[in-house]
Amino acid sequence: MPTLLLRFPGGRYHATPWGYHVNEGQIEWPPSPWRLLRALIACGYAALGWQTVPPVGRRLIEVLAGTLPTFHLPPASPAHSRHYMPLGKFKKSSDRTGLTFAATGNQRADVDNYYVEDTTLVFDTWANVGNGAMVIKWDCMLDDEAMDLFSTLADNLGYLGRSESWVEAQAIGDDSSLPPDNDAYAHVEGHNPGPGWEQVSLMAAEEPGRYSTWRHQAVETALADYPLPEGKRKPTQKCLNDRNKAVAPYPEDLLDCLQRDTAWWKQHRWSQPPGSRKVLYWRRADALVVGVPQQAARPHAKPVTAMLLALTTTSGNRSALPPCARTLPQAELFHDAVIRLAANGGRVHCPELTGKDDAGNRLKEGHRHAHILPVDLDGDGRIDHFIVYALMGLSDVAQNAIRRLKRTWTKGGVGDLQLALAGAGDLAALRQLPDPLGTQIKSLLGPPEGSRVWSSMTPFIPPRHLKSRGANSLVGQINAELASRGRPSADRVEVLPWGSTLALRHYVRRRRRGGSPSPVDIGYALQLHFPEPIIGPLALGYASHFGLGLFAAIPEEPCVDLRLDAR
Repeated sequence: MPTLLLRFPGGRYHATPWGYHVNEGQIEWPPSPWRLLRALIACGYAALGWQTVPPVGRRLIEVLAGTLPTFHLPPASPAHSRHYMPLGKFKKSSDRTGLTFAATGNQRADVDNYYVEDTTLVFDTWANVGNGAMVIKWDCMLDDEAMDLFSTLADNLGYLGRSESWVEAQAIGDDSSLPPDNDAYAHVEGHNPGPGWEQVSLMAAEEPGRYSTWRHQAVETALADYPLPEGKRKPTQKCLNDRNKAVAPYPEDLLDCLQRDTAWWKQHRWSQPPGSRKVLYWRRADALVVGVPQQAARPHAKPVTAMLLALTTTSGNRSALPPCARTLPQAELFHDAVIRLAANGGRVHCPELTGKDDAGNRLKEGHRHAHILPVDLDGDGRIDHFIVYALMGLSDVAQNAIRRLKRTWTKGGVGDLQLALAGAGDLAALRQLPDPLGTQIKSLLGPPEGSRVWSSMTPFIPPRHLKSRGANSLVGQINAELASRGRPSADRVEVLPWGSTLALRHYVRRRRRGGSPSPVDIGYALQLHFPEPIIGPLALGYASHFGLGLFAAIPEEPCVDLRLDAR
């Protein structure tokens, strides 16, 4: 039987039950079956790249919709916060304390008219669950393919309810031991569990077969007022338009119902989504008890290979973002800030960020510690994202420090730059980004099968003094850098003319915030040819862990055999 284990990293579950306004302070506990199905569908689109729901996804949702799940609920207490949200306008106030006045159109200010920003009171209510876990079980059977999809969707489910209601989900087996928590189950006619229990109303999906029967009858009734002409007469366009308009409020099937948004069903004058029904659930009377909020212990995050952060300005002006020529200093500023957060006032124990072990010795693992890559994903010549990747994996300490970093700055900039985590996982997950961001990411990583030709995105700085031949020649140093990273040597190294890569001439090439200066203050724009395809990202040379020496894959042109038949 499909069973879902949910944990709440923030210790909170945010959701408003159907039929209540958010300011009424009500909590949907347990989550409604309708919400669970929509969350799984949304996860398929967001995490698995669905364009439409595949057949296996349709089977999964229809089977789950035909069964009302049972719940094991963790102990929870209701909590709320109050916010005075700005309305984007000012109101007149007679209270002059602490207020400023503004002119109302005349050259002199009207001293009787004081203005203050208008706000409205908003309640944010949630169930405080601490470290508790919720188990949701559907009493039904899935085929192997649908069960695999259910497990994949569970692993990628990020939130349930409102977006701040984070969850970590896992599909567990029937033989898993369930937590000894409270039960919640659907009401059965004639059954009453007795004292200590209460009923709550939840939203659930209709059974697919019952919805199809109902829709068929509803569509026939709606089309009765717009009959088709008898005989061989063709219907007029107006008749066809009227029939289409009459059928429009009735989605094709249950899956179509689950994907309709609020604006759609309100436009068609539904009081609740078509294909939905109200069901009664029994839960224990103490399922939500007012008490001291439980503090959720921060869970240990699973190691990830890469993290993507978006960079913006406080004003939203993208032209104020730092130019790509500042790749090295921006990466250094980012690294320093993350190290401070990881240290948390003490000694840093994070080799993937420092590149050193606890004894202070450099790691000897082939550059497997973190690379901080400032990148321009929208192609406007300015840094708009940071990619942090480490082949050895980013531990819980590193992830927490990177998540906590909200601001950085740039020399000569106006105001701080804001950072927000856009995603975490492996490098392959970055390929799922939509265009135009996805195009640049695919160029940085290369195709899934790899590429033989790579060209400079940022200048390559030799890590040692250059010699005309031997191991310290340009080619020798490049191949040594490749070997230290477990890469094959390049068959051919081309030095590109600066005329074709003029922007690379203006890149900052020396570290200013720690580390030794480069042996030679010179940068190269290169194109590397390999005997076999390799997968990126590929960063070589001096300051390669801070964005220099970064290469992009060049699409290979298909070979065409133009040889003539000798006969």
